[in-house]
Amino acid sequence: MSDPTPVFDDLRAESDELDFLVAELAPQRWTLPTPAPRWTIAHQIAHLAWTDRSALLAVTDEGAFAALVEKAVAAPGSFVDEGAEEGAVLPPAELLARWREGRTALDAALRASPPGARFPWYGPPMSAASMATGRLMETWAHGQDVADTLGVVRTPTDRLRHVVRIGVKARDFAFGVHGLTPPGEEFRVEVVGPGGDLWTYGPEEAAQRVTGPALDFCLLVTQRAHHTDLAVHADGPDADRWLDIAQAFAGPPGSGRPHKGAEG
Repeated sequence: MSDPTPVFDDLRAESDELDFLVAELAPQRWTLPTPAPRWTIAHQIAHLAWTDRSALLAVTDEGAFAALVEKAVAAPGSFVDEGAEEGAVLPPAELLARWREGRTALDAALRASPPGARFPWYGPPMSAASMATGRLMETWAHGQDVADTLGVVRTPTDRLRHVVRIGVKARDFAFGVHGLTPPGEEFRVEVVGPGGDLWTYGPEEAAQRVTGPALDFCLLVTQRAHHTDLAVHADGPDADRWLDIAQAFAGPPGSGRPHKGAEG
């Protein structure tokens, strides 16, 4: 069994990077609209705080987490927004403190979890490493919304490898959630990391392929940019279809972002 500590460390670093972006914002800037419809910067941080709390309950209090799942099942189209709304109305300093406290508690709980443990989630049960990877993906994606709102260009890091891996593993889920039958064969995915390393997934001889920069692939699978605005290329009809529907996150299909030429 591999040591999950590196992904825990990467999640902490990703959270700290986003914290740096918002920590010194004036209160009025927390109300700036982000690319996510109806969500301000406060909504973005509130959502992360809410999801970190959900993850903490999944790791430490299975009964309390089961109650959250019941709420999600009862209101699948609104429970995520409701969680963000609840935190977004707080004073920014209080919201920031809640996010910090929650992610610190989650970090400690994940590090203290026994080897091989699996925890309930809104989908299949997850290991501590998978839970941390999912949190990192979401932190990076919502951090991208905040960065775009503030006009900040973030320097890509090798932490993107975690987001790429989730995006690749979620291929069949993306097809299924759109009512499509997943392709019967694996794709070859080749992306270039920030340091120039080639990250590869799937059989080298696969007939259908997806290639491009790791950053662009991450923007694709988190639906932070339209695929026609990215340097991600597909060979093969199913691979090309995947570019239209890829998502690394659980839940219903996202609406994605419009092509830049369609804005305005």
